Amino acid sequence: MIIVMASWAVPEHVDGVLAKVQEMGKQHHLLKGDSRTLIVLTGEEDPDAQRHFANLPGVERLLAVAGSFKLASREFRMENTQVFVGCVPGTDKPVVFGGREAHIIAGPCAIEGESVSMEIARQVKAAGGKLYRGGAFKPRASPYSFQGLGKIGLKVLEKIRREVGLLIVTEVLEAADVDDVAAVADVVQIGMRNMANFRLLTAVAKTNKPVLLKRGMSATINEFLMAAEYILSAGNPNLILCERGIRTFETHTRYTLDINAVAAVKQLSHLPIIVDPSHGTGLWKLVEPAACAGIAAGGDGILIEVHTDPQHALSDGTQALLCDKLPGLMKKLQGIARVLDRDLS
Repeated sequence: MIIVMASWAVPEHVDGVLAKVQEMGKQHHLLKGDSRTLIVLTGEEDPDAQRHFANLPGVERLLAVAGSFKLASREFRMENTQVFVGCVPGTDKPVVFGGREAHIIAGPCAIEGESVSMEIARQVKAAGGKLYRGGAFKPRASPYSFQGLGKIGLKVLEKIRREVGLLIVTEVLEAADVDDVAAVADVVQIGMRNMANFRLLTAVAKTNKPVLLKRGMSATINEFLMAAEYILSAGNPNLILCERGIRTFETHTRYTLDINAVAAVKQLSHLPIIVDPSHGTGLWKLVEPAACAGIAAGGDGILIEVHTDPQHALSDGTQALLCDKLPGLMKKLQGIARVLDRDLS
């Protein structure tokens, strides 16, 4: 339930409501806007709550939250949340997700070594990119596949940030590595296999770093937003969602990129959402049209895999674009964004 305070409510009115919340032992979140204060009660719904709060001084109305997610819902926050990732190293230009600009996050699936990773980063930078993706830790379906370089990979990412001047997006797999990853990353990624690893979600949220949460391969939209709720309820509002495809009966593509989910999340939630056409299709020839569809559906950005030599990539080479194709794709995405009165950063 959301308690909406009147525009004329004074601090004593808010304190009175909070005192009642504490008396009832309810968990809550306080959101102060320019003209309204909202108090969101979390936890199990209480059918008797209305009689406790409806007539308290300063209370304008009570809103029932339609979905099981509360802090992620449009009822909690009507305006879009904007997530400030930071300024590109060496500049004062902020990167913000959820605003007028959409952003490209590009790089290899995995950090394979310093030389190739640095070259990819330079080409991403030359194409106009501001954010670099690359996994130091890689969860793989096969125990025999390349698992990433671990902490050595984090050092490579740190060097890319410092010497090339790109913001870093990288994945964390377990709670023990959260501090090490957060020390390097500008955005900490939760991959699809860990979407429901709720202890990890809470641990990452406590860093207060921006978090990129990928949808699980079999997760419903409601389950996706409930996973987001774990991060928000832990006190971290800096959350970016990512639609990366779900498992269906179709076998031609690796997954089925759910473009519907982008539009649906935009209606249900105030959180920014980006699209991963690389994992969503698994085929580099389909990445460009899927990326265009993601921006057209209202996506706040694209997470894309690029490589200088995809055929010899140690991870997911079949879905990686050649780096020299990135400028042309960005030009197309810019055109689509402008039709929607947006821009591509």
